[in-house]
Amino acid sequence: MSAVRVLVGTRKGAFVLTSDAKREQYDIAGPFFGGWEIYHVKGSPVDPNRIYASQSSGWFGQLIQRSDDGGTTWQPVGNEFTYNGVPGTHLWYDGTQHPWEFKRVWHLEPSLTDPDIVYAGVEDAALFRSVDGGLSWQELSGLRCHESGPAWQPGAGGMCVHTTVLDGAHPGRMFVAISAAGVFRTDDAGETWRPMNKGLHSEFMPKPDAEVGHCVHRIALHPSRPDVLFMQKHWDVMRSDNGGEFWTEVSGNLPSDFGFPIDVHAHEPDTIYVVPIKSDSEHYVPDGKLRVFRSRTGGNEWEALTNGLPQNDCYVNVLRDAMAVDTLDPCGVYFGTTGGQVYGSPDAGDTWSAIVRDFPAVLSVEVQTLP
Repeated sequence: MSAVRVLVGTRKGAFVLTSDAKREQYDIAGPFFGGWEIYHVKGSPVDPNRIYASQSSGWFGQLIQRSDDGGTTWQPVGNEFTYNGVPGTHLWYDGTQHPWEFKRVWHLEPSLTDPDIVYAGVEDAALFRSVDGGLSWQELSGLRCHESGPAWQPGAGGMCVHTTVLDGAHPGRMFVAISAAGVFRTDDAGETWRPMNKGLHSEFMPKPDAEVGHCVHRIALHPSRPDVLFMQKHWDVMRSDNGGEFWTEVSGNLPSDFGFPIDVHAHEPDTIYVVPIKSDSEHYVPDGKLRVFRSRTGGNEWEALTNGLPQNDCYVNVLRDAMAVDTLDPCGVYFGTTGGQVYGSPDAGDTWSAIVRDFPAVLSVEVQTLP
């Protein structure tokens, strides 16, 4: 019988939640790395025992942790990130007129085919790759050295590569999202990159339709249709049907088109999920109601999913990496809040229950489907 492992990163440590296919009761392990910020925890899609975690602290800097036994034990792996072969954990200088600070790893993205290959999106706005399970890292410098780089600006959380999406159908293709620069795509495994922001409109920019500078919060795709991408932006939910070449708005009847996470149903590529919040200054759900919104039509038409979620006096946020979907049938949907709650739905969002209520503020939620 299949099982699921939900990986939760919080402000004060990581947790591993395990359940059988019914997804009714969970065993909870942790906190691992108690007291540290765990920005992201993600498992390999091809090795159920392999998990990577981004561990950071204002006092002690940034570490990468790896588990080879499903999260029971952990070991720090190579933490010297290099530029052109020169190691440097805190500062780079690449010949431009300003240094780039290495502050933290925001997002870890394991390969779809090889558990030893993993990508790390970092602040300031760079992408690294490891081919030896995290023991050593090399920057894919074509991204940070893109000609548009001098125009990039930090979002409210920093100037970071916070999303990496791998395309299993097109070898060498991947997408990244940068706050605040937008979406970039490579078709040659990271050597060269192109901005993918046509159709985006951002009123806060001097040129609202500029090629770069947009604050993209999250992108997602379904592996069966990798040319169809969905985006939660700083205002607007967007869709592209041509691999990011052009985007159209699909916010439709949402109560707010501002939010952070977006995800896709495991078996229905036109079914997507978002969690709107009130505004860019009021980072909590509208009307005090915690609602996940689902579209079964790829956007525009949205329904509120509320069964089991608090509908009074709730003022939490759901961050960009804090939603995940498993691959069971029906698929499970999970999310965590800044209030420390982790919710799960075993029926694709129709009903919800709190798996835990009193974790530290949740930064990330990922899930592994286990054999």
